[in-house]
Amino acid sequence: MPMILKGFNDLSAFLETPKNVVIVGHRNPDGDAIGASLALKHYLTKKGHHATVVMPNDYPDFLQWLPGSENTFRFDWQNSQSQKAIQKSEIIFLLDFNTLHRVGSDMQNTLEKYQNDFVMIDHHQQPDDVKFMYSDVNVCSTSQMIYQYIEMNNDLSLIDKDIATCLYTGIMTDTGSFRFRSTTSKTHRIIADLIDKGAQNDRIHNNVYDSNSYNRLLLLGQALSNLQILPEYKTAFITLTDEEKKRFDFQKGDTEGVVNYALSLKGIIFAAIFIEDKEQSIVKISFRSKGTFSVNKFSRNHYNGGGHDNAAGGRSESTMQETVDNFCSLLKDYKTELEVSYEI
Repeated sequence: MPMILKGFNDLSAFLETPKNVVIVGHRNPDGDAIGASLALKHYLTKKGHHATVVMPNDYPDFLQWLPGSENTFRFDWQNSQSQKAIQKSEIIFLLDFNTLHRVGSDMQNTLEKYQNDFVMIDHHQQPDDVKFMYSDVNVCSTSQMIYQYIEMNNDLSLIDKDIATCLYTGIMTDTGSFRFRSTTSKTHRIIADLIDKGAQNDRIHNNVYDSNSYNRLLLLGQALSNLQILPEYKTAFITLTDEEKKRFDFQKGDTEGVVNYALSLKGIIFAAIFIEDKEQSIVKISFRSKGTFSVNKFSRNHYNGGGHDNAAGGRSESTMQETVDNFCSLLKDYKTELEVSYEI
């Protein structure tokens, strides 16, 4: 898909004078959503705007050290402050998601009533149509797109240590520490510039990946003990029940990246993790793949989800066992695609 850039000359003209701006990321925000949103907040503040980040809900401890995080509103439990910021805003940036339902139904209802314009900056497929849009599925992360947006405005000189730190974190987390296929030479040149501008790569990596709790490591051990391999389909999957999560005092973000362990197995090109969520009465699913097998299409076709060709999410309203049985039964229809997806 080609890049979509719509209305950005008009947007630049609109932002020539100070505005009240709200920046929104998706529900259960990850490192890219948080990194991109905080970086944009710092940048717009330097340009004279009053910018507020409003996330649909909370995010993991290993992202809350990012500069500016302490001033972020969570829509679900800081609702009055969030609503007030949205009502006062003259424009809203939507970052790292392609459709309004990704913010959750409560916040979606609020945004659908919003009278002013949206700006969408995102790298996921099939974005909703809004007045101002910068969409590019070939870019590895929304944080890289924020860097490129700043570059479009000839403002790279405004990137300071805080902005560089947020952008580096977003790019690092969305590329699996720069190992995914979407990581290009341009990505590495941007990363080099962010380091030059103050991003401390070793400290950022340590804060995100080397700050595990004891229970999180025990939960990982449980997840790995639940790992199952289907060699005839080059597929592996992990399950985690609600009971197992409670046993190890599950905290938000504890399952981040666990699906990649299944994908790391030799000979595996398709991986999934199924996580029971009794509170929502669903099974949350993350898919990963290598090569040409599109987990975006697979998730859209079967699990009310989507994302990227090699990384996507979905959900099932069936029980864990029914969800797993259904998943296994689908694989026979994709056997040929899976066999030719990747040279191993």
